[in-house]
Amino acid sequence: MSAHPGTGETTPERPAAPAGASAPPGVPAPGGAGADSPVASLAASVRGVRFTVPSHYEEVAARLTGLDRLGKGAGDGWDLERACRAAWTRIAEPGNRTASALIAQLGPVAALYVASAQTGEMGERYRPRIGKLNVPRDMEIAARAGARLITPADPEWPGGLGDLEAPPVALWVRGNAHLAEVCARSVAIVGARDSTPYGMRIAADLAHELAGRGYGIVSGAAFGIDAAAHQGALAAGRPTVAVLACGIERAYPASHAGLLESIAASGAVVSEIAPGSAPLRSRFLERNRLIATMSQGTVVAESGARSGAHNTARTAAAHHRVVMAFPGPVTSALSTGNHDLIRQRVAELVTGADDVVELLSPMGEGQRSPGAGPTLWSDALGPDERRVAQALTASGKAVVRLAEITGLAPRTVTAILGRLELAALAERTSPAGSLWRAPRRRGVRPRRN
Repeated sequence: MSAHPGTGETTPERPAAPAGASAPPGVPAPGGAGADSPVASLAASVRGVRFTVPSHYEEVAARLTGLDRLGKGAGDGWDLERACRAAWTRIAEPGNRTASALIAQLGPVAALYVASAQTGEMGERYRPRIGKLNVPRDMEIAARAGARLITPADPEWPGGLGDLEAPPVALWVRGNAHLAEVCARSVAIVGARDSTPYGMRIAADLAHELAGRGYGIVSGAAFGIDAAAHQGALAAGRPTVAVLACGIERAYPASHAGLLESIAASGAVVSEIAPGSAPLRSRFLERNRLIATMSQGTVVAESGARSGAHNTARTAAAHHRVVMAFPGPVTSALSTGNHDLIRQRVAELVTGADDVVELLSPMGEGQRSPGAGPTLWSDALGPDERRVAQALTASGKAVVRLAEITGLAPRTVTAILGRLELAALAERTSPAGSLWRAPRRRGVRPRRN
């Protein structure tokens, strides 16, 4: 092993290769393509450290993952790269930028070799978990749970995850839905675990209506708002996606085992962490970044000042997703978080599905039409007509008196009274009477479209 001055890292010595040996597929030889070298190797630099990967790195990676121990026909569909991506879901914590940079530059197979061969900080960080790798066991656990592994090369991979600085290396998915198709037109609904009935109803009603309009609903399967959002989508008979902060086979919280089964039946349960992994606080925060970027927009239904939903909302905003929040009672501590997001211009204020659809739709589409509800009788009147109409009383007044009250000429008042009479907004006290009065019923009139 040769040391790199000032880095604390080492480069594995390159073993001699047979004459005429060529680089493995996708791995350039030193000196660039076509270089005449007896050793197939790959060099890359991550955070100022230069690594050289020898030609036998694939054999080492197969041994580390346990893929070399699988019998013929076992692990169908699992090539070495897929197995190494599965391994990285156990080796590195979600959102680990060093691992992400290493994989981005070397690929998951060579990156696994490098992580296993290094001394210094990188070796100390990754080798304990590498030494306990057993990808065939993880494959078996996932298979028993009805889960599959998808990678960025698969059609099912949600496109939005590529916007992350440290995207997941792979996803464990359980459920019948095509994940990319559900996420292609989806909304994340998040909020407090200890939510109020007000917040629960907002989340459930919103999810139900958006799902009915063809939107996938993405959330985290937690108590409170998350559960209400999933249940609203399920009630509409539409798929919903639950993103976990633990192994794919685990039900967390345990009381949501039935809910997760229902989600998997028509939608998808997702985790970027290897099977068997426990839910940790840090993993919940990193889980939120997936919820924020898998969907086109995030709605915060209800949240307190320190809610984890803020993390999701701010991550969504940082990645140019639409962030929305419902207002709540000013007396409720569980609405202060939403009000902060709105006041700080992180979130747009919304009050229902129409607002959400309008904000998520391309410009010029999905715009709300003017309200078609009842309007006041005076809405369609001009200023002079409104002045005369408002001067009328139940007992009746003469034209001259109405002219004095309104400041209009008697001739003008007479003309206006005729128009008001046609609109049933004024009437004479008797067929031949000279007094005018307000009609007996003058409150709400339907708007004419």
